[in-house]
Amino acid sequence: MQAANLTATSYIVLGLLEWLGEGSPYDLKQAIPRTVGNFWTVPHSQLYREAERLHRGGFLDRRDEATAGGRPRKVYCLTPKGTRALARWRREPPAEPPQLRDPGLLKLFLGGDPRALAADRLPAHRRKLAEYEEIRRLDAGSGPRGPWLALDAGIAHEREWIRYWSRLARDRQERRG
Repeated sequence: MQAANLTATSYIVLGLLEWLGEGSPYDLKQAIPRTVGNFWTVPHSQLYREAERLHRGGFLDRRDEATAGGRPRKVYCLTPKGTRALARWRREPPAEPPQLRDPGLLKLFLGGDPRALAADRLPAHRRKLAEYEEIRRLDAGSGPRGPWLALDAGIAHEREWIRYWSRLARDRQERRG
């Protein structure tokens, strides 16, 4: 397997294993919600398949740990090839345009009631903003810089969505234009 065959999920697996040092697909699944899961969707079933595929391609080493249940736990870590591929990918500019996937915005586009949608979306964005701000408060920027820059983007993103949905909640007239 060549680096050209690596996907966003491949790089998530490589990056999280770099961050964790080593881990099983279950460890990766547990790390997703508090890391890249805040801005990237990763189906859990893909983590298991992708870790094994990266192992077969020489990007990851694997060792099997005995467990009480009898089925071995597969633990992966980066190989030098995996480290190089991740470093190379980080230097490349993103090829794809940014994506905006918001179910409320989709419903709005397709004719949903702006005020009703705003009443639903505002609390969700306020909760997410509070979660991000709590992370910022508790950890105060410890650890690698990248996650904190992504957290700053998440905070700015949620603040903007709160402004947007608040404006729609106040609008009494449907705007067309």
